Amino acid sequence: MNNSLSRSLRHQSGLTMVELMVALAIGSFLMIGAIQIYNQSREAFVINESIARVQETAQFAMDTIESDLRMASNWGRNSRGLAVEGRSLIGDADPTSLNPPADCGARWILDLGKPIDGNNNSFALACLPTAAAGPWQANSDVVTVRRASVAPVVPANGRLQIQSTRIQGELFYNGIIPPSFEEPADPAAPAQPTDPSATHNLLVNSYYVAQASELIPGVPTLRRKTLTMAAGASVIEDQEVAPGVENIQLQLGIDVDQDNTVDRYVNPGDPIYDPNAAGYVPGARVMTARLWMIVRSVTPEFGVDDNNNYTPGDVTLGVPNDGYRRMQVSKTILLRNART
Repeated sequence: MNNSLSRSLRHQSGLTMVELMVALAIGSFLMIGAIQIYNQSREAFVINESIARVQETAQFAMDTIESDLRMASNWGRNSRGLAVEGRSLIGDADPTSLNPPADCGARWILDLGKPIDGNNNSFALACLPTAAAGPWQANSDVVTVRRASVAPVVPANGRLQIQSTRIQGELFYNGIIPPSFEEPADPAAPAQPTDPSATHNLLVNSYYVAQASELIPGVPTLRRKTLTMAAGASVIEDQEVAPGVENIQLQLGIDVDQDNTVDRYVNPGDPIYDPNAAGYVPGARVMTARLWMIVRSVTPEFGVDDNNNYTPGDVTLGVPNDGYRRMQVSKTILLRNART
């Protein structure tokens, strides 16, 4: 048995140096390939995640403004802002003593003759951005939407509301329905016209871009001034909507001959659709809103070299070349209540 074991051990041999070097080289190549595949997969994941986040921000911001724009000119049971009593008229700051919040000026709330308005590449609101948000982003528009809530509500003291029928409306704020809309208490009183009224909240929003986000420092953000309710009174709040929005642009499609088609596009603030302006074309109505938006990532990315020359709306922003990922989106929105 010992002789057999000795012979067996003599016939066994190990790997040569050449064989070890070949095995090591093959193993190294396999490991390098696996590491490269991992790094490429991780890099692709990071890029796809960054693109998805920018797309998600753009979609959310666009949906938020679009839902507001689409319902502009809705005043409850009718779509005729010029038929709503109590709206601002030429030279009138507060024609019916509605006591609106003074932050942005009474006209900002009560100018129902302009359901969609704005400032072209400027910030002209009397209420400035909050200190935490920093100054307004230069070369960006302000988009203002005035309308009523979709669903009827209960009259609420301190809330600016509209009581409307299919042919008229009136603003009020004290929770008491205007007398012209009240049902007769006396059964023997003359019957009222069969045009029931409903109560709706007055909604006013102005969307703008600020240079700094309160949620993510150093990032531009979409914000809005909004008419809301707090502590039993109407107030104007400055709310953050979507960090990462860098610029918004608006153009309005105007029907000047009342044939329910867009005849021209103008920038916000054009007198053609303003009933209080000298350049107003009688009967001109805003039919569509064309909206552009530039959205960027919240942090710079290594290897990103954006050489695009961004030209949303009527402004040229140039080539950023700063390592941030950007996306330009646009959409034309039809106002549901604009057609006659």
